[in-house]
Amino acid sequence: MTTGRDGLTRQGFLGAALAAAVGGGAAAQGGTSALHRRPIPASGETLPAIGLGTWRGFDVGEKAAEREPLREVVAALLDGGGKVIDSSPMYGRAEGVTGDLVAEAGARDTVFLATKVWTSGREAGLAQMQRSLQLLRSERIDLMQIHNLLDWRTHLPVLRDWKAAGRIRYLGISHYTESAYDAVEAVLRAERLDFLQINYALDDRAAEDRLLPLAAERGVAVLVNRPFGGGGLLRRLAGRPLPDYAAELGCTSWAGILLKFVIGHPAVTCAIPGTADPGHMAANLRAGTGPLPDEALRRRMVADLLR
Repeated sequence: MTTGRDGLTRQGFLGAALAAAVGGGAAAQGGTSALHRRPIPASGETLPAIGLGTWRGFDVGEKAAEREPLREVVAALLDGGGKVIDSSPMYGRAEGVTGDLVAEAGARDTVFLATKVWTSGREAGLAQMQRSLQLLRSERIDLMQIHNLLDWRTHLPVLRDWKAAGRIRYLGISHYTESAYDAVEAVLRAERLDFLQINYALDDRAAEDRLLPLAAERGVAVLVNRPFGGGGLLRRLAGRPLPDYAAELGCTSWAGILLKFVIGHPAVTCAIPGTADPGHMAANLRAGTGPLPDEALRRRMVADLLR
């Protein structure tokens, strides 16, 4: 049996994740809106199972009309018990907007800020990460990820140095295309990482084959980007009535069902759907409460919804 970095077996880690999910579900069924929480294997710290991605939606200017909906998105995240906000230098002005809004909310001690290094070369990487600290208005980043594995052999030792110095709390890698999975798997097997960020959705399940089980085996937390896939499935389902199990899961929308499918996988720590709509943010958080589908129901969802 494989043992994780802090003494947890893979079975033990998955059991802890399931216990956290069951606990959250029991609380929700008891009338509260507690979000499911999942442990970060490297530390035991838990994160809410639904967070916020900033790609596209947070790439705006300084006009009040552009920023006010995003201010409400951040407020909805915090009010609903969420805390994870993920960004990247790749996302245009999103880091700066995120930093401004979190500072305005006085929420830096509450949020879990994740961003990425996305450049080649050691000096360029250092300069970019320093700029991220400035834009996010923070002396320390919770999670720094090597975006799309770009020059990862150069950046990973720097991230380790920054973690040892307390400038970041966790380190990881990210990708969003299946064509890169062999490279992602190789890094996961060869290196000690705290986080993997990867694409995963009901209609985009290739990560189930090797990456999610390997992350659990290696004691790596998982952030899920693109939890609605490319959006095509959500559009196709829009005209169909909700299935009978929607009520059992406490879902009133297809988006909620698709999010529950993703966080129903015990290796998933947190899904980070992007949105610039405060109503969608609140709805996404509701999907992180109440019952979650077990493996049998998840298989049924795949068979029913992809037909």
